[in-house]
Amino acid sequence: MASGSRKNIVLFGQGGAGKSSLVNLMAGNNVARTSIDVKRCTLKWEKYPVAFDGGHYNIFDTIGLEEPQLGVSQYLDAVENAHSLIQTLDSQGGIDLLMFCMRAGRLTATLLNNYRLFNEFLCEKKVPIVIVITYLENEEGEMDEWWKRNKETFRDQGFHVAGHACITAIRGSCPERHAQSRTTIHELVKESTADGQRQAWKGGDNLFVSLMQKLRELLLGKPRSKKEIASRLTKRCGLSLDVAKQLADRIKKDVAEGAT
Repeated sequence: MASGSRKNIVLFGQGGAGKSSLVNLMAGNNVARTSIDVKRCTLKWEKYPVAFDGGHYNIFDTIGLEEPQLGVSQYLDAVENAHSLIQTLDSQGGIDLLMFCMRAGRLTATLLNNYRLFNEFLCEKKVPIVIVITYLENEEGEMDEWWKRNKETFRDQGFHVAGHACITAIRGSCPERHAQSRTTIHELVKESTADGQRQAWKGGDNLFVSLMQKLRELLLGKPRSKKEIASRLTKRCGLSLDVAKQLADRIKKDVAEGAT
């Protein structure tokens, strides 16, 4: 469990999924800025203290990871910022819950990569993870019907979560569904972070962090080609070769700056 009475929740997912609106839904007021245009609202991870039903939480809203080929620089920024957040939380008591926010729709390769980056590479599958499906205000019947129709597809793709919530974070013309969604997300958070749940992850031999450290050690100890570094990133982190090469360039640059 995170240090003190507050529990740390890392919120992640693709841009446009409604992560900031989800933060506001949990908080009960507009604490996070949202936008309906194409400009990115969250340029770096943001911390939002939230309290409800006697519980106190720190919600960390992260940059949305987009399709790498549509914006490689932004994608790499997001990976680096995610890494920075994990390091920060490592010194603040760990992570109690990963919350994956997804807009209702098809399960794409980018969504799977986002899930794998946080769940497998950054947190080594040691943190409980839940999924929140948004924009279900127009779902026929109960909003949870969406999950019932699609959960087998997720499982077939190796997408496993400890819990889920089907919601709308938009009040609009659906105030009843909006209120229901707040109750649903509060219950999911309470159940997933309750005392007796898995201990908060506190870092250690993290696969992603360890990989970066080893790459830096390799570069400092012996010159390595960008191709060799990119090959390791492709195999270990599931990145495309082009993105891996550019991330390798950033690693080499960081090492060079750190050595001066």
